[in-house]
Amino acid sequence: MAALLKALRVGRALRGLGSVVSAPAAQPPCSSLTRGFHRAALRLQDESKADKPPSSSPSSTTYHEHYRAHSAEQEAAGAPQEHSAAEEASRPNTSYQDQSGEQGEEYETEEQLQARILTAALEFIPLHGWTVEAIAAGAEMLGLSSASTGMFYNGAGDLVLHFVSQCNSQLTDILAEQHNQIQLGQAEPKKTAECLRDAVETRLRMYIPYIETWPQAMSILLLPHNIPDSLKHLSTLVDDMWYYAGDRSTDMNWYTKRAALTGIYNTTELVMLQDSSPDFQDTWDFLDNRIQDVVNMATTAKQVQATGETVVQGLMGAAVTLKNLTGLNQRR
Repeated sequence: MAALLKALRVGRALRGLGSVVSAPAAQPPCSSLTRGFHRAALRLQDESKADKPPSSSPSSTTYHEHYRAHSAEQEAAGAPQEHSAAEEASRPNTSYQDQSGEQGEEYETEEQLQARILTAALEFIPLHGWTVEAIAAGAEMLGLSSASTGMFYNGAGDLVLHFVSQCNSQLTDILAEQHNQIQLGQAEPKKTAECLRDAVETRLRMYIPYIETWPQAMSILLLPHNIPDSLKHLSTLVDDMWYYAGDRSTDMNWYTKRAALTGIYNTTELVMLQDSSPDFQDTWDFLDNRIQDVVNMATTAKQVQATGETVVQGLMGAAVTLKNLTGLNQRR
């Protein structure tokens, strides 16, 4: 049957050639014959394609449609990834590699590394005191070289100031939490004197684990190059105590109250260094007797008198500190 159809098509093609041959002489026989052969060849080619059974592979049009659809899906899926990669490239590099080549999750700044070393060094203060040796021991505990002490240009001063700053931050967190509980109605508000007294005791109790070596730390804080930072930490500490005690004054009382509380804090700290009573009970009794003086300041005369007493207390504190440093008045 297929052969018969092909014979019929060949016959039609031959008839087309015959018509070309019998065409009028007006047209050039060569060009007409050429065009006839060309049309006949095209017809045979088209009909031959039509006779072919459908292939198992997709047609050219179907393939290109499938390719375009697949490409669109890949672009849609890859767009978020490309966007994410662009965002990652724009971000700062927060990864780092340690000496072993292991990749860390976040980049540690020099300040953060110093803080970690100084915090670790606190464990070695009972053994080495407030010294560079304690810092070296802390670095070695973290798996670092003892040469890391070269990062601390102030030596033992950096260790003491770090500890003071850490204690102040802990106290601020405690006072803020207590303030939030009062605001939420979960705790009763304290009177100003009680609030100040508890804040001073809480802060001074942080020295107890290091009480035997704290005179050495105080001598380091009194060095000329450490005095500005020491005063800054002390001022911030006293200001936070008054703030969470409810003081919002903006007049001269602001300075007077803080000066008076600074004097009481310093003298109580010095009493604590010489206190041998159980749980430093004599120190807290001294604090109870003195803290009310700050709250009772009402008139200008009393304020001036209290400010003068603060100066005297500071001078007395310096004298006691010198005795402690020379070993003439150690705790019993």
